[in-house]
Amino acid sequence: MTALWLGIALLSLLAVAFVLVPVYRGRQAENEVQPDVDRRQLNISIYEERLAELDAERALGTLDQENYDSLKLELERNLLQDVEDTVSSSSKPVHVTRQAIITAFLLAALIPATGLAIYAKYGRSGDLAVAMNRPADPFNGRQPTVDEAVTALQDRLKDEPANPEGWYLLANTFMSMQNFAAAADGYGKALQYLPADAPQYAGVNGQYAQALFFANNGKMSPQIRAEVDKTLAMDPFDVTALGLLGIESYESADYRAAMEFWRKGLTNASAEQADSLKSGITSARDKLVAAGETVPDLPELAEAKIQLAVSLSPELQSRVTPEMTVFIFARPVGGRMPLAAKRVTVADLPLSIVLDDSLAMSPQAKLSGAETVEVTARISASGQPTPQPGDLSGTISPVAVHGQVDILELSIDHIVE
Repeated sequence: MTALWLGIALLSLLAVAFVLVPVYRGRQAENEVQPDVDRRQLNISIYEERLAELDAERALGTLDQENYDSLKLELERNLLQDVEDTVSSSSKPVHVTRQAIITAFLLAALIPATGLAIYAKYGRSGDLAVAMNRPADPFNGRQPTVDEAVTALQDRLKDEPANPEGWYLLANTFMSMQNFAAAADGYGKALQYLPADAPQYAGVNGQYAQALFFANNGKMSPQIRAEVDKTLAMDPFDVTALGLLGIESYESADYRAAMEFWRKGLTNASAEQADSLKSGITSARDKLVAAGETVPDLPELAEAKIQLAVSLSPELQSRVTPEMTVFIFARPVGGRMPLAAKRVTVADLPLSIVLDDSLAMSPQAKLSGAETVEVTARISASGQPTPQPGDLSGTISPVAVHGQVDILELSIDHIVE
């Protein structure tokens, strides 16, 4: 902290100097003004002497009247020019008034005072002190236990309560420990300090509702319902909130509603979340079938995977090296965004690979969402996914996504032009 205040003091002195130094220099210049030399009288004397010489030469007959008049005119012009130069080169002495001096000193006092007032309101000296005084490694290089890590994080949050990332990490840890009440408290604190317009807010609010739900023994309550509704108002496809509504409907034997909530949740679900949701959809479907009810088509449950055997044509072996990158991906026919992608090297060829939703580039663009795709394997000399002339490639199109049981032979057999 000493270094901080020393730095503030030096910057304040520098700011004061910018105000007072010009005043000081003005006073010095005022005291050092030198008397003016009367150059005009000197120029007139020179003019008169030169004119007297011309008169003498004309009287002796060595200078005719015409040359006399010309030289006299030139002398008069020079005299006028010298007088003008003398007037324009003269300057008024610098004069620093008493009012200017008082104003300068007032500004010099106001600058550091204003700076300190602003820092007192918006500065973070307390946080800086905490950060500087915290030990670099409280465990002295030893791997802490989960309980020790949780305790350390809690101690840190006591000093830094306005830390939404810390509260979120603590809540996630408690969720993994199945301490749902503590997890709900952590998510609640994270939401307290997280800006309402943050893109993560809806997701954290959904996890807050989930922690409250589990802490309430898997039962919905008015508070939990309100948090679920709040989450879906911000993000209608939030996986966690839709999952809770599906659980509530399933527990109430409303299997059709449960399926619809979980199917909607698949839109933004990760691969792990999607597996859980599909299991729930399958269970709800089986309940409906057992009750003799009709079940709608569920394309989400159709296994979406493409089995490939990727190889390099022998004719192109001489054009590659083992460390070159190979991109294997499936994308909509005629499209650009891959729905599933894998990166390997030439040294891995030939290889067998399965493209499925676990290799999706984003939750919104999955292999299971397409009916047919084109499958491509490309060896990139530059290591970049964008095709370049000289790359080696092979493509199969169209390929059915659902219900495919055969292993497709994909040969990298031509050069990209």
